[in-house]
Amino acid sequence: MAVFRPFKALRPAEKLAAEVVSLPYDVMNREEATEMAEGKPYSYLHICRSEIDMPEEDDIYAKSVYIKANENLLKFIDKGVFVREEKPIFYVYRQTMDGRTQTGFVGCASIDEYLNGTIKKHELTRVEKEQDRINQFDYCNGNTEPVFFTYKDKPEIAKLLAEITDEKPLFDIVDENNVGHILWRVGDDAVINKITELFDKEIDYMYIADGHHRSASAVKVGLMRREEYPNYTGEEEFNFFMACVFPDTDMAIFDYNRVVKDLNGYSPEELLKIIGEKFTVEKYKGFGQYRPASLHEFGMYLEGSWYKMAAKEGTYNSEDPIDSLDVSILQNNLLAPVLGIGDPRTDKRIDFVGGIRGLAELEKRVKNGYKIAFALYPVSIDQLIAVADAGLLMPPKSTWFEPKLGSGLFIHEY
Repeated sequence: MAVFRPFKALRPAEKLAAEVVSLPYDVMNREEATEMAEGKPYSYLHICRSEIDMPEEDDIYAKSVYIKANENLLKFIDKGVFVREEKPIFYVYRQTMDGRTQTGFVGCASIDEYLNGTIKKHELTRVEKEQDRINQFDYCNGNTEPVFFTYKDKPEIAKLLAEITDEKPLFDIVDENNVGHILWRVGDDAVINKITELFDKEIDYMYIADGHHRSASAVKVGLMRREEYPNYTGEEEFNFFMACVFPDTDMAIFDYNRVVKDLNGYSPEELLKIIGEKFTVEKYKGFGQYRPASLHEFGMYLEGSWYKMAAKEGTYNSEDPIDSLDVSILQNNLLAPVLGIGDPRTDKRIDFVGGIRGLAELEKRVKNGYKIAFALYPVSIDQLIAVADAGLLMPPKSTWFEPKLGSGLFIHEY
């Protein structure tokens, strides 16, 4: 059963929360982060992307960047931008976007449960990206951003969430991307104990939705601290890491689309003929872009036209949780054997476009240097859980979750 416990958070003072909250560190580059933080001295980007406060020629992974992050964090504390809770508590966090809401708990998960598989993964991580957050957490002496977990919804937990959110929130703000962030403090000892007990009793597994690198980094920093303090008891804060945990019924996964730089030597006519061996293909006669309407359907943009595609029978194994994913069907039957994209993690001829950018972004990419684009139907949360339960890993760039967690709303100190 899942360990989930309260923590003594650092969080923004209520009146400054709207000035602090930012997008997560990994959804923008340095230039974009610099622009986003311009004129905003309390933006959390000064901590999670501290290189924006350093000379442009500095390596964004240099030791000085992480020292600067900690320096900025301490300044925020000294100025009262951040306040520290007096005791370990939980929060309930609600996000709203385009009329949809997701509501869950904020607390701490166990690094041991990440290691023993109670916390389930579905993606590989890259060493250099892990090391970046290891340094961030180590130098700042805490988890500076939460990870995004989901769990199979349970009636008792849903009832408790409804009771807590019926009360007045700590703050209710809307960020510059028109995403709402509402936070409730859960400081009553009886309710804190009830949350802990419900997760222990009701939740067999928690699933990483977004934040595989943050999770892996937090665990490795915890293990580093254990080596530094060999007489640890297991109750120290470095044995835990911060997570926002939402029920699966609230999750929304967007499509994660593909663009390719060339046709691998084929003419458009030759390519359409070859694709027709594994997919039904017809030119889209509707207005605008073609958005796939169901699993195993695809949109393709080629030579200024949209095409509807559907995987033919025999191109995938419906009983295999990986082989039946649309990202796998496209990779195994078209991208690899036809367009020559052997490893999408390393091949420079392919790029990935999150569905939040819309299908018009695919047209834009093709008009500006790419040759072909593919629109996919989104992975479902049930597919994600099936992959994780099977102990398997999804292909790269399979899922895009929205809304992204707000950064800067809570920090877990070691």
